[in-house]
Amino acid sequence: MAGGVHSQPEIQIQVHSRKGGNSVYPVEPSTTTTASSGGPAFYREIKHFKKWFPWLIPSFVIVNVVTFLVTMYVNNCPHNSVSCYAGFLGRFSFQPFSENPLLGPSSTTLEKMGALDVNKVVREHQGWRLITCMWLHGGVFHLLANMLSLLVIGIRLEREFGFVRIGVLYIIAGLGGSLFSALFIKSNISVGASGALFGLLGSMLSELIINWTIYANKIAVLATLVVIIIINLAVGLLPHVDNFAHIGGFVSGFLLGFVFLIRPQFGWVSQRYASRAYSTSAKPKFKMYQMVLWVVSLILLIIGFTSGLVMLFRGVDLNDHCSWCHYMSCLPTSRWSCNTEPVSCMSEQTSNQLTLTCSNSNKTRTYSLSNPSTSKIQGLCTQLCR
Repeated sequence: MAGGVHSQPEIQIQVHSRKGGNSVYPVEPSTTTTASSGGPAFYREIKHFKKWFPWLIPSFVIVNVVTFLVTMYVNNCPHNSVSCYAGFLGRFSFQPFSENPLLGPSSTTLEKMGALDVNKVVREHQGWRLITCMWLHGGVFHLLANMLSLLVIGIRLEREFGFVRIGVLYIIAGLGGSLFSALFIKSNISVGASGALFGLLGSMLSELIINWTIYANKIAVLATLVVIIIINLAVGLLPHVDNFAHIGGFVSGFLLGFVFLIRPQFGWVSQRYASRAYSTSAKPKFKMYQMVLWVVSLILLIIGFTSGLVMLFRGVDLNDHCSWCHYMSCLPTSRWSCNTEPVSCMSEQTSNQLTLTCSNSNKTRTYSLSNPSTSKIQGLCTQLCR
């Protein structure tokens, strides 16, 4: 009808609490609601902002717990060590506190199960250890801390962005953490999901930045995230914590967040879900700053992972090119030392007696043992030297 006026189909904007602040996202009217019905309007989330049911992150937690139980079964402390903690657990009992204060297996068992050992990765071409190490943990305390953090951070991200993007981000960030660690730590093994966890933490920060316009209270959210990140990285300055894996995972996750967690702008969403009869000028799906961050991050990820892998398999030790970088993983104080040299012992077997001498401290001890296994000698050596 000439002179008739059509109303623009309504795209509602709702506020959704997230990460200590608020984000806003659009919903569209349900097609079952009609203007003539006079009833209440019902709205549904549009595809680009739908909520997902989180199942992958809980599955990751289950895999980590099962892997730890298998590791303890393989460890079999009563058979491979002179003494064990919580002996009533049988072969699931823990190594002595002097050897592993985290309530867990021996380093020999962890290495057997797939811990990150740079010598084996480079010289024996066991690159798979860059992935398997992120599913292993040094003890009960280590496992509990990581799994609780994974549930808190991971479920929230999976609900917002789905299992595919968060699952891929978790694995690649974990690989990035392992790779960065391997370029610095050459003489010790490394295990844990911390690199992947810091990747999720880094992706939360980059997601906030690249989707800046959809957040309310954005400054407060940013400040909270930065404080959490600083505290967690500061904990990595303690001895026996692989902060290189934390840093590598965080940087990888931060860049991956720009690539995987980008959201379209509301103007484009409103135009897409409105009737074509009401469409005006075409609006871009993403803002220019989003596209710049996406492209730059993708390029940096490709360059970083490629150069890192090349340096690793060429045997490059980044400590030779950075004299101060070791302080990023451990900061020595009057209360603790950052000496992480691997322990070694001289052994002498006479009749039913085994004598060990620690090469690091020259301490000597004699044990009443006949034909002890290699793993048992190694465990005794670790206890003696520490």
